[in-house]
Amino acid sequence: MSAIAAFIILGTTLVTSFISGIFGMAGGIILMAVLVALVSVAMAMIIHGGIQMFANGYRAFLLRDSIDWRVFGYYCIGAAAGITALFFVSWTPDKQALYLLLGLTPMLVWLPKERLHLDIKRPDHAIVAGFGVQGLNTLAGVAGPMLDLFFVRAEMTRQQIVATKSVTQALSHLVKIGFWSVPIVTAAGWAALPPWWLFAAAIPLSMLGTTLGKRVLERMNDVNFRKWMKGLVTAIGCVLLLRAAGLY
Repeated sequence: MSAIAAFIILGTTLVTSFISGIFGMAGGIILMAVLVALVSVAMAMIIHGGIQMFANGYRAFLLRDSIDWRVFGYYCIGAAAGITALFFVSWTPDKQALYLLLGLTPMLVWLPKERLHLDIKRPDHAIVAGFGVQGLNTLAGVAGPMLDLFFVRAEMTRQQIVATKSVTQALSHLVKIGFWSVPIVTAAGWAALPPWWLFAAAIPLSMLGTTLGKRVLERMNDVNFRKWMKGLVTAIGCVLLLRAAGLY
């Protein structure tokens, strides 16, 4: 990995952790798009997983008093089923397919949520969320917009939303690391994985960005929080769809 690529990855880590610290999503999509432009899909998945796992874990720690552990428990049941299903999936995306998946995923925020009647606080819905989000996150790298569909109708504060989403995402990224790392280690050994120093530098930056984002989150009201989140992820999705179409 070149020094320029590493510098770009580290700078993007700081900025995207700040964004995710505010909205609990969006930053991961941007980071994945940048990584795919710089390294192979498998390496992008592993680097993204490592950075996002620590960023989400740290965000969950900062907001630990707001985590809904009951929701997380049911989510884990669904995630376990999703992990099992992945063993029967042989398809993995190339770069063009990944850009398409990354571009389409944010558009889920425009689904008619009032008609879907999804609520993460319902046990059956939390289980379904775990299954779907774990599968999409492992294959596409991100699944924040899908997860958001289950939180829109939930009677939760913005702090509870970000905290609970963060702990579920930390789990999803941990699984993603294992899914993409095992074939590489089996085929080429541990030396083929991304360099350790990249994670050593990125993790403190992700923690800094998360801390700064949390300060902005505390100053927002719930109405502005939802409005800005929807607009941001839509803009990101449009840019990535243009990239998937080869228009830039």
